[in-house]
Amino acid sequence: MVVKHSHKECGSALLAVRDALDVVSGKWKLQIIISIRTGNHRFREIERSIPKISSKVLAKELKDLEEHELIKRTVYDDSPVLVEYTIEPYADTLDDVINALYEWGIQHRKKILKK
Repeated sequence: MVVKHSHKECGSALLAVRDALDVVSGKWKLQIIISIRTGNHRFREIERSIPKISSKVLAKELKDLEEHELIKRTVYDDSPVLVEYTIEPYADTLDDVINALYEWGIQHRKKILKK
């Protein structure tokens, strides 16, 4: 039996999903988090690890992720200046989301490639 929810309950669910999608939307943000988590900490390392991302888009996405406290940008006063990106503990809250998307992506690819 399907239980119909009120407009208020539906609106709350939609708002929560919209808020989440605002943070991780697009094809790059989760890939950037995965790249940093797997050891790519410098801008060029991240850029090289993600096919087809432009420098301009990467810079914007890194800034967005930093503003949402998912990554940390650290500048070292070396010569030349060194900038590194690391994962913040808050990004760990996305682990279940990333794993679910990974599993779904594997299943979806198998289903689509069978056709």
